[in-house]
Amino acid sequence: MRKPTDIDKLDRQILSILMRDAKMPYTDIAKKLFVSGGTVHVRMRKLEQLGVVKEANLKVDYSQLGYDISAFIGIYLDKSSMYQQVISSLQSIPEVVAAHYTTGNYAIFARVVCKDTQHLREVLSGKIQSIPGIQRTETFISLEESINRPINILEEGEEFD
Repeated sequence: MRKPTDIDKLDRQILSILMRDAKMPYTDIAKKLFVSGGTVHVRMRKLEQLGVVKEANLKVDYSQLGYDISAFIGIYLDKSSMYQQVISSLQSIPEVVAAHYTTGNYAIFARVVCKDTQHLREVLSGKIQSIPGIQRTETFISLEESINRPINILEEGEEFD
């Protein structure tokens, strides 16, 4: 098991705030936690250097942009040794927004976002299923995303507000 990175209460509090609102200015975080803005900035730089913070993302409602289908695709490989090759090919498909190497029935579990069912069919048959090393796929269309939240990283007694 991988040893967790050694971070303290303040680091966890800063991360917890930013995980809920990545756009919050460091000065506002500092006021909330009773520290200086410089302290928050230094702590965030340290967390980035440690690899705890990898990037910040903007959460977009794709349906507002005409992308109405979110689907999960279970991918069976001919051989597990083809994983890297298949992932490299999946990275070149813009509709593939996430992919995981998994245990269980599928070697890869991917999420795709498409405009409609016709677009999904084109992505599946014209792009994904034509990748060498993919044996077959199973597709699950998401009807609604009910939960999408960060994990609570604060320990007991570290709450603020």
